[in-house]
Amino acid sequence: MPDKTFLNWPFFEERHKALAEKLDTWAAKNLAHVDHADVDAACRALVSKLGNDGWLEHSAPGAEAEKIDVRTLALIRETLARHSGLADFAFAMQGLGAGPISLFGTSAQRETWLPKTRSGKAIAAFALSEAASGSDVANITTSARRDGDGDGDGYVIDGEKCWISNGGIADIYIVFARTGEAPGARGLSAFIVEGSNPGLAVVERIEVIAPHPLARLSLKNCRVPAEALIGQSGDGFKIAMATLDVFRTTVGAAALGFARRALDESLKRATSRQLFGAPLGDLQMVQGHIADMALEIDAAALLIYRAAWTKDKGAARVTREAAMAKLYATEAAQRVIDMAVQIHGGDGVRTGHPVEALYREIRALRIYEGASDVQKVVIARAVLSSVEQ
Repeated sequence: MPDKTFLNWPFFEERHKALAEKLDTWAAKNLAHVDHADVDAACRALVSKLGNDGWLEHSAPGAEAEKIDVRTLALIRETLARHSGLADFAFAMQGLGAGPISLFGTSAQRETWLPKTRSGKAIAAFALSEAASGSDVANITTSARRDGDGDGDGYVIDGEKCWISNGGIADIYIVFARTGEAPGARGLSAFIVEGSNPGLAVVERIEVIAPHPLARLSLKNCRVPAEALIGQSGDGFKIAMATLDVFRTTVGAAALGFARRALDESLKRATSRQLFGAPLGDLQMVQGHIADMALEIDAAALLIYRAAWTKDKGAARVTREAAMAKLYATEAAQRVIDMAVQIHGGDGVRTGHPVEALYREIRALRIYEGASDVQKVVIARAVLSSVEQ
């Protein structure tokens, strides 16, 4: 059984504890045998199941007055990741893809799309990265120009997006493009582009070590109405960063879920495996690994739920806290899972073993939504800016 004592920490309210318990029971029943043979089909099925059973209601607020509860998002991602990496992915992308609409969309945009993403009837994607501008968002080259005379009737988007999760299966893409109000980050805007738009094409499906839908997109003469603009023209960077500010913490939570599963598997191994006439767990070196794993997990959890609690309590931005949580949790989970592989010996690298799957799952989390090296820069700049001149 996983350690749940952390739910008694002061970061949480009773509703969070109840949700975590309910989801854990649901996940054990519904996620034990996720079929990865057809990843696209599996993701569609997971989104539908998560929507039908009400879990996607937490991915984005349903009413304009409501706020995203980051502690709830983090608890859901941690729990799903502990049971199934693909289920965590399916939930997370619904939240990230709908996040800009939830945070900055008009009433019409919210009323059109949020009921669909929250029910699992529409799959969402966040199309920010490009081949030469992953971490460097200000370097985006995809462009959006006004279509028509004067104020125009809409926009025409041209460019390419790369490393787009849910690429190829999404019904709605949030596309960030350069509208040119100012140089660099200040000249970007965000648009809603439907997957059926004839100007949008999937030009490459990208295979990765932990399979999930991932693609390179082409936008050629991609026309969208003026109503597709999210927020104001030139607000794209602000929208992207505010959305990532919320969901970056939850990446750490997913890593935490992977780490908890690795520890659980290691505890089972240490207590059931016999070596030299005694349980594996009697060896001091194995006990040292177990102690290190438990320490890494608790330290990561504290950083994650501090960041989530801080945001939920009204902080306008939690850039520093979210960067710390994401950086430490993903790096710690990599170390924890590596120790789990070591404890399992040959079984730890056997294809299909839970620990082997975790070893593949965790690596990407140290890269996407802000690579670990970039998070260090973000943290350092935040700390330096706090020094009085």
